[in-house]
Amino acid sequence: MAHTCIHWFRKGLRMHDNPALLAALRDCKQLYPVFLLDPHLHNNMCINRWRFLVGALKDLDCSLRKLNSRLFVVRGRPEDVLPKLFDKWKVTKLTYEYDTEPYSLGRDTAVTALAKEHGVQVIYKISHTLYDIERIIEENNGKAPLTYTRMQAIVKTLGPPKKPVPAPTMEDMAEVKTPCSESHEQQYGIPALEELCPDAAALGEEPFPGGEQEALRRLDEHMKRTRWVCEFEKPQTSPNSLSPSTTVLSPYVTVGCLSARTFWWRLADVYQGKKHSDPPVSLHGQLLWREFFYTASVGIPNFNKMVGNPVCTQIDWDTNSEYLAAWREARTGFPFIDAIMTQLRQEGWIHHLARHAVACFLTRGDLWISWEDGQKVFEDLLLDGDWALNAGNWQWLSASTFFHQYFRVYSPVAFGKKTDKNGDYIKKYLPLLKKFPAQYIYEPWKAPRSVQQAAGCIVGKDYPHPIVQHEVISKKNIQRMKSAYAKRSSDKTDSPTKKQGVKRKGPSVVDMMKKKEKRKKSPSS
Repeated sequence: MAHTCIHWFRKGLRMHDNPALLAALRDCKQLYPVFLLDPHLHNNMCINRWRFLVGALKDLDCSLRKLNSRLFVVRGRPEDVLPKLFDKWKVTKLTYEYDTEPYSLGRDTAVTALAKEHGVQVIYKISHTLYDIERIIEENNGKAPLTYTRMQAIVKTLGPPKKPVPAPTMEDMAEVKTPCSESHEQQYGIPALEELCPDAAALGEEPFPGGEQEALRRLDEHMKRTRWVCEFEKPQTSPNSLSPSTTVLSPYVTVGCLSARTFWWRLADVYQGKKHSDPPVSLHGQLLWREFFYTASVGIPNFNKMVGNPVCTQIDWDTNSEYLAAWREARTGFPFIDAIMTQLRQEGWIHHLARHAVACFLTRGDLWISWEDGQKVFEDLLLDGDWALNAGNWQWLSASTFFHQYFRVYSPVAFGKKTDKNGDYIKKYLPLLKKFPAQYIYEPWKAPRSVQQAAGCIVGKDYPHPIVQHEVISKKNIQRMKSAYAKRSSDKTDSPTKKQGVKRKGPSVVDMMKKKEKRKKSPSS
């Protein structure tokens, strides 16, 4: 039977290593590549994320056109929109890339049920992660591993990730047509950025343009730096260099412009026969961290929350809207922290160690605000705002889960000085402070009044006083963390110090039969 097929792009905004797209082309006479502007996911997105997404969609449409196809952009809830398209286009097959986020799983279950009602076969493939996350959990006796070492041991038994599949060619499309009317642009075209964001004209330069071709170009550039790739160690990179000291491929992997498996195997090619760094600090190690947090997010209930999360330390965080706003809006009075938050808002990306600094400052270090509040801000502003990684890293950095050395606190002054004594990073993102001498740029409140006047910036008038006294409050907060840990130890509930994670309820026989039947109909690998 020759199918009329919708391939539903969600993440996975690429042609290379897209097994679900290849599955769409098998026994296919008509292909409709569809992207849905889902109000749950895309309403209230910040302008940088919109710009990145529009760039990715334009690039994808361009690649599809080279195969005599087009991208159909449709607005609305998938549960409302897809059944109408099934009827309108007489669809018989739906394909998509598997997604492990809770919202996505609920959405896909609902869509699959609706597809069945309309006589539409559903096929999904796993290609957003290196491995089948469920398989990792199964290998760990039904539990999410809570240590990186355990994660490494599990994936070692599974062997290397699958090799990426090639992008579709004209030969694959030989018998396939994409019906396209003259009103296509009007009905299904990619919206202009100005339509999505009225203030788009105010945007500055775009340091990280969206799209598969840009992702592959950047990957190629980095892979040519053989020595840099082999010697890469994440903790040795700089959080406040004027140009990124890491790959900045994370936004491309997050939305699927770049396949994680392609990235992995390109690194393997570079490593071949050479001495190189190893996980957890190597570039392979960074991809395994991603897998680690994805696995935790699937295996641990309520992963993005403190309450109801069985491995998260329950901490009595303060509610202080003024502190939270000052942090979010770069008004803490600590130039290193404010420069990082300014870069985040302007560019949509900050270095991993810069994230450490501002996350520690917001939570256990200084302001004692819940990591959930910080998580929401990062989710709004980061181009690589990945649900699982964002939740996992905030729990780690607040010493709530995974990491428990709460007495190790980042200084909002000394940490930045390690890699940027002159404060050039601060001068770039907080030009108001650029005339301060190096000895005062991290602590402008210590500058004599005459120095502040010469710099054209009076602390308390042009730039805020420090929101807290770090030396005092950090010591107080260490004691508060100590108390929270003591309470956790005395509780009878599961402690996050358990090595192997939370065992999930085993499936019933009925569940197992349903899963087996589903796998027959919908191959997932």
